[in-house]
Amino acid sequence: MKFFSSYQSGFNSFFVEIGEMGNFTGRYFRELFSRPFEFREFLKQCYQMGNKSLLLVSVTGFILGLVFTLQSRPTLMEFGAVSWMPSMISISIVREIGPVIIALICAGRIGSSIGAELGSMKVTEQIDAMEVSGTNPFKFLVVTRILAATCMLPILVIIGDFVALIGSAIIENTKGDVSFLLYFNQVFEALEFTDLLPATIKTFFFGFAIGLVGCFKGYNSKKGTAGVGKASNSAVVFTSMLLFVLDFIAVFITDIFYN
Repeated sequence: MKFFSSYQSGFNSFFVEIGEMGNFTGRYFRELFSRPFEFREFLKQCYQMGNKSLLLVSVTGFILGLVFTLQSRPTLMEFGAVSWMPSMISISIVREIGPVIIALICAGRIGSSIGAELGSMKVTEQIDAMEVSGTNPFKFLVVTRILAATCMLPILVIIGDFVALIGSAIIENTKGDVSFLLYFNQVFEALEFTDLLPATIKTFFFGFAIGLVGCFKGYNSKKGTAGVGKASNSAVVFTSMLLFVLDFIAVFITDIFYN
């Protein structure tokens, strides 16, 4: 009985948290279109999330292109299909691998940062002090961060994809003696509008999920320093699971409309 009761309480708390997050999301959209607009804080958060994550995203994308090409090349050589390497790598990275990997990296970098920052402000009662002083803490802290994450993740994914293709081109130039011009000519011939549009659209939802979960966990963290660590950790875990769910939904919808 204790075994089933523990699982039942876990399910209950999970669905309660889902409901609270739905209410949190509704409040975000209500506050998003109401005045005043915290434009300066929004630009600050864009800089913090975009510029500060650029090196990590670039290194991740570059290594992704190197490893993916090195792992795929021997298999294609067995079937005599090495000439298809640029097409296969570009479609795979742009459609699926690039957005998901970069989003997971940003979930660890951005989501944990938001959760820890807002959790610390909650513990030290800075959010309560903002309410007393007449400032809307939800609009200043939450709306700006979610909107910044939604806007910056697509840009980071595009940069990560481009750097990944550069890494792949370096391997092809070294191993297969393929010039960079020929490689990217084949890349742009293989990519179509139907590859770019769905992959770009879903990155906006990825960014929204990262910002939403990080802000929700941090803004509602429990008292004490342990609550800050739990908020940061749970933000990354929950966001990672949510990203896979969103990716499945995006691929399913894309398959319906384009196939």
